[in-house]
Amino acid sequence: MEKNRMQNPEVPHPKLTKRSVWLFSIAVALFSFLLLRILYLQTFRYEYYQQKVIDQMTTETEVSASRGGIYDRNGTLLATNVTTYRVFLSPSSLVAQQAELRANGSNLKLDDLIADRLSSILGVSRDFVLRQTTYTKYLDRTIKKEVSEEDADRVRKFIADYSLQQVVYLQTTSTRFYPYSTLACHVLGFTGSDGIGLYGLEYSYNEYLSGKSGKYITARDARGNEMPYEYKEYISEENGYNLHTTLDIFVQSALEEELKSAYLEANGQNRAAGIVMNVNTGAILGMGVYPTFDANDPWTLDAQSQEKLQNSGYRQDTDEYTALEQALLQSMWSNKAVTESYIPGSTFKVLTASMALEEAVVTESDSFYCSGSYTVLGQRIHCHKTSGHGSLTFEGGIQQSCNPVLMQVGLRLGTSKFYSYLKAFGYREKTGIDLPGEGNGIFISEKSFTDLDLAIYSFGQNFNVTLIQQITAISAVANGGYLVTPHLVSSITDRDGNLVKSFDTNVKRQVVSASTCQRVAKILEEGVSGCGGAKNAYVAGYRIAAKTGTSEKKNAGSEGRYVCSTVAFAPADDPQYAVIIIVDEPTAGVLYGSTVAAPYVGNVMANILPYLGVEAVYSEKELQNLAVTIPSCVGWTVSAASKMLGGSSYGVSVKVVGDRDGVVRRQYPEAGTMVEKSSATVILYTDKSAEVETVSVPNVTGMSAQAANQTLINAGLNIRIKGTKNYLSGTGCVVVSQSVEPGSVVAKGSVVEVTFRYLEAVD
Repeated sequence: MEKNRMQNPEVPHPKLTKRSVWLFSIAVALFSFLLLRILYLQTFRYEYYQQKVIDQMTTETEVSASRGGIYDRNGTLLATNVTTYRVFLSPSSLVAQQAELRANGSNLKLDDLIADRLSSILGVSRDFVLRQTTYTKYLDRTIKKEVSEEDADRVRKFIADYSLQQVVYLQTTSTRFYPYSTLACHVLGFTGSDGIGLYGLEYSYNEYLSGKSGKYITARDARGNEMPYEYKEYISEENGYNLHTTLDIFVQSALEEELKSAYLEANGQNRAAGIVMNVNTGAILGMGVYPTFDANDPWTLDAQSQEKLQNSGYRQDTDEYTALEQALLQSMWSNKAVTESYIPGSTFKVLTASMALEEAVVTESDSFYCSGSYTVLGQRIHCHKTSGHGSLTFEGGIQQSCNPVLMQVGLRLGTSKFYSYLKAFGYREKTGIDLPGEGNGIFISEKSFTDLDLAIYSFGQNFNVTLIQQITAISAVANGGYLVTPHLVSSITDRDGNLVKSFDTNVKRQVVSASTCQRVAKILEEGVSGCGGAKNAYVAGYRIAAKTGTSEKKNAGSEGRYVCSTVAFAPADDPQYAVIIIVDEPTAGVLYGSTVAAPYVGNVMANILPYLGVEAVYSEKELQNLAVTIPSCVGWTVSAASKMLGGSSYGVSVKVVGDRDGVVRRQYPEAGTMVEKSSATVILYTDKSAEVETVSVPNVTGMSAQAANQTLINAGLNIRIKGTKNYLSGTGCVVVSQSVEPGSVVAKGSVVEVTFRYLEAVD
């Protein structure tokens, strides 16, 4: 072969041929691979790489969706949005514009200018703004969020004055706003800086409220400047839906006012909570916790929490201080009415009575004897009245909150039957209320449940329930025996008012019969209007069924601390609304539910029932004790004024100073003042220049109702009763406060408002 190749030099060397073939094959393979790769990228990965190119040459500006509003049941706006602005700058654009200024011979330093002006306008640190200008690889550095319209206008002027349209920007944003600040704050909750719901309804219904944000996609050059003729797209936002709640701001306000009064008067240490509920539907008309917080500024502690933080002894810059502050914030935000549990005490006796009457193990007239204690399985268990109630009926045992009576009745039921009712009334499950963080009750397991446990459980001790569980169970007794699911949202609509979703009454089961419920309601109502322990919840014209409760806390470190509560529903003969209030760890006054909570439950009922359309029906005795508003008699003849005041509409006495045939020039009490008509006297002056007779106000605090009333009348003053108006029934009712300081000199006929309260130690 070599010889032939030498004789014929055109014949290629075999090694060279082989190498050429290999090189050609490799070249073809590479070319084929590249060709296939290009084909793959252009065909199957086209959209992916197109997007990467677009991403490198475009910026996205988010367009926030408008969060849906939250309304009360009458359409009053409880949560809405206000327009604010985000101020940001583009450091890369700043570098380019600074270079142009220098090229044009200008010595203006844009970074210093921007830092000076924006810090002044927005109230942020100059150093912070200056630092943002150094991030030159970024197109977007936020200077401040939630900027007001006024400050935004000042920023716009600054941008225009120095032609900084490509450097400093304003972006419209939406900030959550609560028009009533603290009202229903624990129910509504609040949102974070990103607009996402963090607590309350804002959290539970965030999916419906939040909507979906849109965005602008805009092409920019290497300097960050917008290229108007290049790629640009707008994806519209989808605004959130509106929530229509069962809350009523009038009812909510009335409840919160009484929670505050109850908590402050009893010097509570661990918050107060309350609920107003429609017993038939489960709709929550009011739910509150005191102290409250400002939903527009939820990161600021309430005064009591702030005091705890300041008195902790921790320095502000320590981890311990920060940890305590966070714990106090979490506690302040939590909805005590839903998330926490407590020992219900004697309010649970309503349920034991319902079970016993339903199972026919007792009747209202069955006789019992209370010696002050009762022994079960060798364990002596005391009544709250350690001296004993003596002989009394089952009905009287409920009204006087006698523990031995309830223990004996509970034992008649037996452990199995009692525990089955415990579950049927919803205590072994969550209520399902549409709020986050609902707590659980704490109970002994059914297998471990003994007669001793039953005896103690029968009067509401040694187990925990949540406030929402308790009012839901009580509502079942009020509404004819039906356990309903409590709820706060009635419907969800879009921005055009179209219905998206509605929530109807959810009846879980019937626990006891309607006749049993009527019997229990009668017992409870007579305990309020008669001589029972719930007399402080009395409201003239309304049949209130109520039960008080007092429980000693059992957890470590809480020895000697109490929870005082009262639950009520009305009208007793046709129940529509229930109210429950608890004060956790009261420290002032007589520490019983009958004194700490019952008066305020009565006040809530007195305020909301007329508003909700429940008509008052007065007895003859109540009509005699009704308060009346004194009309203006100035300019009337004495005879005409006397006839009007003494008539059936007012029914008050009249005293004339001056000419009895003259014209009234002055009067005491003044027009618009409310007095108790059964003892009121109006003094009419016919001579405007006549000297007004004055008297010194006596001290009636601590006096019995009758004695205080007579003392004020004898002093020539009129009385206005605050608190229970059932003061002529029973014993133990005394004045706990008066509106005018003792010794004050006032015009004769003036009104002194006094607060009556029964201070009997009734559980």
